[in-house]
Amino acid sequence: MMIVDRRPNPQGKSLPNRQRFLVRVKAQVRRAVADSIDRRRISDVGADEEVKVRVAGTGEPAFRGAAGADGDYVLPGTGTLNRGDTIPKPQGGGGRGRDGADSGDGEDSFEFTLTREEFLDCFFEELELPRLTRTELGEAMLSKPRRAGFSISGQPTALDVRRTMRNSLARRVALRRPDREDLANVEREVADAVAAGDDARLAAARNALDLVLRRIARIPFIDPIDVRYARHERVRLPASDAVMFCLMDVSGSMTEHMKGLAKRFFMLLHLFLERKYDRVHVVFIRHTERAQEVDEETFFRSRETGGTVVSSALAEMLRVQAERFPPGAFNIYVAQASDGDNMHADASAVVALMARILPLVRYFAYVETGQGEDERFGAAPGMETALWSTYRAIAEAGERQLAMRRLAELRDVWGVFAELFRKDPVGVVP
Repeated sequence: MMIVDRRPNPQGKSLPNRQRFLVRVKAQVRRAVADSIDRRRISDVGADEEVKVRVAGTGEPAFRGAAGADGDYVLPGTGTLNRGDTIPKPQGGGGRGRDGADSGDGEDSFEFTLTREEFLDCFFEELELPRLTRTELGEAMLSKPRRAGFSISGQPTALDVRRTMRNSLARRVALRRPDREDLANVEREVADAVAAGDDARLAAARNALDLVLRRIARIPFIDPIDVRYARHERVRLPASDAVMFCLMDVSGSMTEHMKGLAKRFFMLLHLFLERKYDRVHVVFIRHTERAQEVDEETFFRSRETGGTVVSSALAEMLRVQAERFPPGAFNIYVAQASDGDNMHADASAVVALMARILPLVRYFAYVETGQGEDERFGAAPGMETALWSTYRAIAEAGERQLAMRRLAELRDVWGVFAELFRKDPVGVVP
């Protein structure tokens, strides 16, 4: 985010003062964007946004003379305030040039609209993909224009003036086209001959002038052979792609509240990856005791019954990855949401599959959803779920690609996402 101060620089205002002012304004905008994120729906996070910034936060301090004072002076302290304290605003409102609120805390504000890109720049400013690497994709190519020299024909907008003038100068020098100085010298010789009354000298000077003029007419300043146009050709370049695997338990223990938490987290991750890669492919895999790849509508809205076998989802993810998304061509990310239930007999299979998955992926984010205000994770408060215990053991063994967080409330979605994708993420949070 860049803020440009176009106000004229008044007397007494130094550059450091202006820089400090811009820092304060930028901080106000960040806070306003953060407040907006709390208010708006996650599904609208990519839209344009109107942001309000309080005037009080952007004002520059200045000394003002007291009305009726004979000179400048500084009042001593009252004994109750120290340097750096904030003086409370008088109750009753009615400040100069603005309307006060009934409580005395009213403040003016100004509004402006951030475009989608500006809003997302603020939205993701402090976040980064851990170990972000752009893998080149061989089969899906991008076609981009690239400079390929010059041509003698083309569109007027592609005219290369510098190269055209260079060709013109080289041609005029090679053909010895008289320049303005040569013409001025010959005209001066004619004038001198006329002034001297020397007819023979005048005739020779006029012949020389006629020769110069004819050479100038025959050798134009710009000739069609001088003109050059910038030439571009479209080249096929390898594209940088990513695939995002969304894994979710859809058994009866997963409530609509839990699915809503997972959906918002997946949407944030997809939006974030789209800003980092040319294309992002999304694969939805749901599971109970068996797993299957489905479309987004089925993924979030369909509910199944039965037990929970997490290894079935991990095995399905490996199958889809092996068929369509080779690790040498795609940057692979996995986001898994679950309430933590899993058969204890399935733990060894989960560990074995994760040992195959983690070397292939850039990041594996596991979000364990809770029951809202109760914040219940596991069979009882304070107890770990079966899946959390399994993943915690894997993460503590040194697998940095795996990160885990718990999520119980909609208001916590952004905070959990920011923790997972900050520049130095921590793998496990108890």
